[in-house]
Amino acid sequence: MGCDGGTIPKRHELVKGPKKVEKVDKNAELVARWSYCALSQEKLCRPIVACELGRVYNKDAVIEYLLDKSAERPNSEVVAHIRGIKDVKELNLTDNPAWEGDRSNSKGDRYEDLHCAKFICPVVGIEMNGKQKFCYLQTCGCVFSDRALREVKTEICHKCGDPFQDSDIIILNGSEDEVVKLKSRMEEKRAKSKSHKKSKAKTNGAASAITGDPNENGSSSETTTAEMKLVKGEGDGSSAAEPSGSSKCVKPATSAGSKRSIQAMEDKSEVFKSLFTSHSSAKRTKEQMSNWVTHTPYHF
Repeated sequence: MGCDGGTIPKRHELVKGPKKVEKVDKNAELVARWSYCALSQEKLCRPIVACELGRVYNKDAVIEYLLDKSAERPNSEVVAHIRGIKDVKELNLTDNPAWEGDRSNSKGDRYEDLHCAKFICPVVGIEMNGKQKFCYLQTCGCVFSDRALREVKTEICHKCGDPFQDSDIIILNGSEDEVVKLKSRMEEKRAKSKSHKKSKAKTNGAASAITGDPNENGSSSETTTAEMKLVKGEGDGSSAAEPSGSSKCVKPATSAGSKRSIQAMEDKSEVFKSLFTSHSSAKRTKEQMSNWVTHTPYHF
């Protein structure tokens, strides 16, 4: 059963060495990262958005993920840090005039340059194919090459004119080290915004307590209004007629509920009085007319 002279085994068949590590084609990797959505693995098409870690997505895919996070997706871990649509920014991209589209080589009889990108840098004109670093601004979403931002240093966007800072620059499809830096910056920014919201809520609560919120200090506001009425003489007649030097104690102000009930009863009594007076006046008018008819002589 073998080794009887009919077969001659080779060395690699008898001696098993270490397995060779499969190398990924860099060109194919660049095309996949810069031409396809990181979530749905479909071709990028407008509107295109990017997250705070520099990953590029189709906006429709991100919205579908946010609407149903429980659905199974092959690359759901790449969007785990996206909490809402505010965590992504729509990119303002510049079209490449040399790009002919996907239908230029539909027959397959022409050479297709995979590095011919759909978008370019509006300042330098470099194609956005992954060979050069590209960045986008979180303030306006405009996309430029890193070379353009380094050579033309300014604090105003080259395309739309909006101001920006160095912290607003996000590298697109960066390396692992760059992604780690962006992640730490993102976490720090979110922690600052959270602490700012808490401090703002505390200051608002303190301001409402100082100004006297009716929900919290209703009794104090009621006593204040009662004292103002006593000063103006709008309270009871006895309190208004008393001299200023009298030592009689002021009655405590009634609660808001009792005030409203007394006011409602007074309004109802006034309505009933008006109805009674109108009914009695109409009755008297009818009696007067009947008396006038009976006592007045008719002349034919």
